[in-house]
Amino acid sequence: MKTNLFTHKIHPATTCAIIPGQVIGAVGVGRVVDSKHPGFKTGDLVSGWLSWAEYTIVRDCQLLQKLDAKMGFPLSYYAGGVLGHAGLTAYGGLFKFCKPKKGEKVFVSAASGSVGNLVGQYAKLFGCYVVGCAGTKEKVDLLKEKIGFDAAFNYKEETNLNAALQRYFPEGIDIYFDNVGGEMLEAAVQNMNLFGRIAVCGVISEYTDTQKRAKPDMVQVIYKRIKIEGFLAMDLNDIYPEFILTTMQHLQTGKLKVIEDMSYGVESIPTAFVDIYRGNNIGKKVVKIAED
Repeated sequence: MKTNLFTHKIHPATTCAIIPGQVIGAVGVGRVVDSKHPGFKTGDLVSGWLSWAEYTIVRDCQLLQKLDAKMGFPLSYYAGGVLGHAGLTAYGGLFKFCKPKKGEKVFVSAASGSVGNLVGQYAKLFGCYVVGCAGTKEKVDLLKEKIGFDAAFNYKEETNLNAALQRYFPEGIDIYFDNVGGEMLEAAVQNMNLFGRIAVCGVISEYTDTQKRAKPDMVQVIYKRIKIEGFLAMDLNDIYPEFILTTMQHLQTGKLKVIEDMSYGVESIPTAFVDIYRGNNIGKKVVKIAED
């Protein structure tokens, strides 16, 4: 049985409908309090598939991996954060699917979120020009002043997204990392360069409003030879060693900034989950359930 120290939100698109009273799964970090598995002993720190609970019984231990506390990183980094799914998604989506070249122009939507802010940072460290969008002045300021994006804008203040992207990318977009879908994807396609690449990581504008389904101009996709590819973190296992080594080096040198939005207590999990879809979080939303 494991006690959760941290957990993070699960994605509705990857789960079935939840039955009242059913345990809700989530990626988290925990400490083993009792084990009948030879690979784990009491006191071990683990990360993997746990649940929204103070204690979790894990029957399939292949879903867990041990953590080395001696590395010195906060445990929250492993709870789906910069050293977990968010980091792997950002790194793999950018480098495996978009294959950036130094100097290329990168646009990131939902750029202050758990994945978007890391995509922008990886791209900047690689030598790209990066612009992000977010939904508040606070988030836009954070992207420019703390995270180091070249530019950022509040999409809620733009009456014409196509014109906004033309303003920030007068020479066109080479890479679009899409966390939003809908009208933002449509506008990005209009402003893509020849042989542009679009990594579709999420479509948060469409999760709760099916009327906002994206309708990109397919003529543009064909004639510009744009590559659009959706992916999941599970598609990135082959580059995990590269991701973890590179990311740890960036963290140790202080080149990569970690943005976390922390809540406390198991009772705060539902509100924390809803806040993500209201755009109330900045960076990775994490719930701390128990003391380290």
